[in-house]
Amino acid sequence: MCPRAPKESTLSRSSPRSSPGSSPRSGPGPRPRPSGTDGLDRLNRMTAGAAEAALLSCCGSRRWARLIADHRPYPDLGALLAAGDEASYDLTPADLAEALADESMTGHPLPAEPGVGSLAAHTALRAAHAAYEQRFGHAFVICLDGLAPDETLDRLLTGIRDRLGNEPEEERINSAEELRRIARGRLTRLATPGSPMPDIARFRPA
Repeated sequence: MCPRAPKESTLSRSSPRSSPGSSPRSGPGPRPRPSGTDGLDRLNRMTAGAAEAALLSCCGSRRWARLIADHRPYPDLGALLAAGDEASYDLTPADLAEALADESMTGHPLPAEPGVGSLAAHTALRAAHAAYEQRFGHAFVICLDGLAPDETLDRLLTGIRDRLGNEPEEERINSAEELRRIARGRLTRLATPGSPMPDIARFRPA
């Protein structure tokens, strides 16, 4: 990421106090806070260490988290996502390996899918993931943002089978791109108040 001068945040930091005895409705009052910025404002206000820890929940590369934390404050979500993309494109092989290792350690349960073929599909997915890890040495990662719950299992199984035949360098590029997309979704949720982190945005069979 190229160094850039810190941007002045456009977020409201405090509300003006009313003078004693004044009516709460008198005067111009505080400027309304843009909708959906509370989470971003909180990220901008965090200490460097706290911000890096929060950002590591989006991508497991410490350098990625540090780069984004160092360039605060962000005036809006678009600026934060642009910084995330830039940091993702700047990942070194060591950074990528660190991020993929974090995905392996975190783990998520398989998505539930009712139906007669569910058990067979889950078994096939575990077998495919084991073959993937043996071939490439890291967990299979894929962005599932925007998919309906009943589509995730098929998407996972199709994706992992399609990518098993890739050469290691090609798959490294694919994994880096999937991590970038996953990180965008997590950054969006991190900057949105009251929105939980995804349950299966990253995947590893239990």
